[in-house]
Amino acid sequence: MQMFGQNNVAAARKSAKYTDIETNYMFQPIAVESLGPINASGCEFLSKLGRKLSTQSGDDRETSFLFQRLSILIQRFNAILLLDSFVKEVEE
Repeated sequence: MQMFGQNNVAAARKSAKYTDIETNYMFQPIAVESLGPINASGCEFLSKLGRKLSTQSGDDRETSFLFQRLSILIQRFNAILLLDSFVKEVEE
């Protein structure tokens, strides 16, 4: 997937926001735009996760499946936002 600087800026803001929890937990910011670009560290993290899933399942396509699932989630979320943007008529 393609990465843009704007996503890296968004990821940096998320990291700054959650600096207090980093001592107790591992925090990985993932910034995704509607058309698919992901920040560099988020893309690397998801790729590593996909490889680990492939190792466990034995299916080399796990990384592709992971990115496809993420894409579907974004599409569903955008559909919900679009639906909620319509004005609902109030019945009297």
